[in-house]
Amino acid sequence: MNKAKARQRLELLWRRGREFLGTEYAIMGGAMSWISERNLVAAISNGGGFGVLACGTMTPDRLAEEILATQALTTRPFGVNLITMHSDLEALIDVCGRLSVGHIVLAGGLPTSASIRRAKDLGARVMCFAPTVPFARKLVRTGIDALVIEGTEAGGHIGPVATSVLAQEILPQIPEVPVFVAGGIGRGEAMLSFLEMGASGCQLGTRFVCATECIAHPRFKQSFIKASARDAVPSIQVDPQFPVIPVRALANNATRRFIEFQHEVIARCRSGEISQKEAQLQIEHYWAGALRRAVIDGDTENGSLMAGQSVGMVSREQPTAEILQELVDQALDALDAREGPSLALVGQ
Repeated sequence: MNKAKARQRLELLWRRGREFLGTEYAIMGGAMSWISERNLVAAISNGGGFGVLACGTMTPDRLAEEILATQALTTRPFGVNLITMHSDLEALIDVCGRLSVGHIVLAGGLPTSASIRRAKDLGARVMCFAPTVPFARKLVRTGIDALVIEGTEAGGHIGPVATSVLAQEILPQIPEVPVFVAGGIGRGEAMLSFLEMGASGCQLGTRFVCATECIAHPRFKQSFIKASARDAVPSIQVDPQFPVIPVRALANNATRRFIEFQHEVIARCRSGEISQKEAQLQIEHYWAGALRRAVIDGDTENGSLMAGQSVGMVSREQPTAEILQELVDQALDALDAREGPSLALVGQ
């Protein structure tokens, strides 16, 4: 397969995703709090991908400011990621509608049919995360336009199932809408493999943290460049009676201290000093502000270094457009090699 044929094949594989996103490449940027802001989002979109703003805990006014700032940096499509548990979710959806955001990604739980309908009525295409086939089917019935499936290799809050298994479970079962695969993807060959399994595109987050346009603190970026895949580990729950939603991040003083902190809080609960509910709240609040401390302030020992296992493939700081082109070239090279000279030597 020559380069021209390889490109035609790739175009065919991700055509559905490209048409859905309105982009040159069916590559979405993962929404990372404090990182996926105007500069990186616009750079991904300008580079041919699809940037996604991370709303996080922003107020409606703050989100409007960030959307307008992003629109000033790019005329290409980008999306906004909204957390379904946000107390002002309806107002945030209205902001996206008023500012003509074309795609809304609803994350952090199962969205209500009312939220999905509200976003669609305002002209947006709605994307949601699905951890299982029944979950995916329920979302399709409620009218969502596309799905993202994310494996445990991802950074931040994670589920228990690997990306490769989720893809095998969900892709053959959900033909109705485009499905984008995420979690641990750091090279074009992996991206290609999911496209050939039936994905419409892929989402990458960790790979873009060390983009030149990313505003993350230099010390935060250096942590990623120095890290291996084995350094990105899930947070540890010390007692099932005090559940912890696992978060994948680079191990540092904060992750070690979290284990000690849980033991201390649980001991205070069992001695009667605090209630179980108060103990659970204290454990959940341990990480409050920790991501900002690392990303913005550069406190890489006491902040949260949320990273996916693909961090081992982040080796240097690069322009966003170069990262995107590298991913595409890797996919094209893999396709081109399918009928390369080595195949003629088989059996000789």
